[in-house]
Amino acid sequence: MDDQSKQDYRSFLARRRAELLERIGQAAHRAGREPSDIQLVAVSKTVGNDEVALAHEVGYSAFGENRPQELKRKAAAVRENPDLADVRFHMIGNLQTNKVNQVLGNAVLVHSLSSVHLAQAISRRSLALGSVTPCLMEVNVVGEETKKGFSPDEARAVLEEIASLDGICLKGLMAMAPARDAAAARRAFSGLRELRDELRERSGLEFAELSCGMSGDFEIAVEEGSTLVRLGRIVFDPTYDDV
Repeated sequence: MDDQSKQDYRSFLARRRAELLERIGQAAHRAGREPSDIQLVAVSKTVGNDEVALAHEVGYSAFGENRPQELKRKAAAVRENPDLADVRFHMIGNLQTNKVNQVLGNAVLVHSLSSVHLAQAISRRSLALGSVTPCLMEVNVVGEETKKGFSPDEARAVLEEIASLDGICLKGLMAMAPARDAAAARRAFSGLRELRDELRERSGLEFAELSCGMSGDFEIAVEEGSTLVRLGRIVFDPTYDDV
């Protein structure tokens, strides 16, 4: 990317970020919430280190990655650049037990804790490193076969077991909604919030975080209680037209 291209792209990122923060703020106010309670995680899985650096220049500090190896690579590059000292990565994609080591120490939050087996692996390897890994339980709220995660009943059944693992700190829940269906998305997000409230009351855990809402449905997610919206194409792609 030459200097002019970087300047043009940086200008786009700044304009788009302002638009997104305005939309998040409006959605928060409609729900009687404070905009500061919602964090925008810029999903950087389709862009490179240059784009991450430019996004950071316009105000982004939290980035989401789907693939452990790419997260590890980008985190290493960030550590070599003192200008990016406040950049933090989130692991938002499917995580297999044999890839856990690539994530630990490189992600501030694992959004996709989807099985007891994975929780045990994260706990065991975190303890070996002398650390505790913040995680969200991924819940398949609407029961879509193509989506991973605990069913609501499974989440209720395994919560105590996972919460008891010393190498894990459960922070809340994550979910994905059916695509291109606003009514179904709202049901999914409200269902996630209601499940969070139930689990919080039963367990005494703070469960402050709800990770839900992507480029096509983030405003609905904010209205229904999301604290972490995961936005990719709408952040980085100038051709994305839902703005």
